[in-house]
Amino acid sequence: MDNQTFNADIILIEGLKVSPESSVTTFVLLLLIYVFIMVSNVGLVVLISMERSLHEPMYLLFCNMSVNDRYIRYVDCAVQAFCAHFHAGTSHAVLMVMAFDRYVAICNPLRYTSIVTNRMVVKLSAGAWTVAFLLVVVLLGLSIRLTRCRRVILNPFCDNASLFKLSCQNLLINHIYGLSSAVLLLGSSLGSVTLTYLRIAMVCLSSKNKVLNSKALQTCATHLAVYVVMLVSSFTPMIMHRRPEWADNGKVASVMFHVVPPALNPLIYGLQCKELRQKIISKRL
Repeated sequence: MDNQTFNADIILIEGLKVSPESSVTTFVLLLLIYVFIMVSNVGLVVLISMERSLHEPMYLLFCNMSVNDRYIRYVDCAVQAFCAHFHAGTSHAVLMVMAFDRYVAICNPLRYTSIVTNRMVVKLSAGAWTVAFLLVVVLLGLSIRLTRCRRVILNPFCDNASLFKLSCQNLLINHIYGLSSAVLLLGSSLGSVTLTYLRIAMVCLSSKNKVLNSKALQTCATHLAVYVVMLVSSFTPMIMHRRPEWADNGKVASVMFHVVPPALNPLIYGLQCKELRQKIISKRL
């Protein structure tokens, strides 16, 4: 197919390999997960937006975290790739801001309200989104500039690696920038979160306040759980893209990246946070 004449604006995306017998079950399962993700995340954002008592830095940061074979136009594929990478970039950037929030709350609680204000959170969130936006624009710009000699994407959705693999040109620049931006973002994320939690652990170990340590453990455990899931979900597709023999497993990993973190966020934050849990229960009653 690569050497045949084809419409370069139309891309074929290969879906998951599902047997005819299990196709209906798979469709229903994914549909239910999608509905749950949309309802739970949108509901959490709406609840925080409507309840003035929840208009605090921690809950504003929560809002930041919520946001088969087929043919697709190349432009639409590029837009989908942008959304996928922008989502991943902002998620890691916002998790770094949340780590800073937890650090101040636990290590300097008396000055928390004066340091972590709503205005500060808005500025940090805007900075996180801006950095992710610029990194992704350059990333995809390098891929879109390439000429295409293929039209099949061995992935259930479009991403940067899928786009530049459609080209037969030299991809050295794409690989260098792609890995460099990933190392910069994930390295900064991993480094800042690790240092933050080491500092928090030192404060908790040196403190004899059981109430403080219990609260610190509860708030940090939720953030850390989401971060680990997001980190594993980010690294897995990167590895799979560089091992062609793992193509089918890579498809599943790519889907998990867009399913697991969004599904876990409202469960972890909504149920573990006492104030949010109380508001959810009161609304249901």
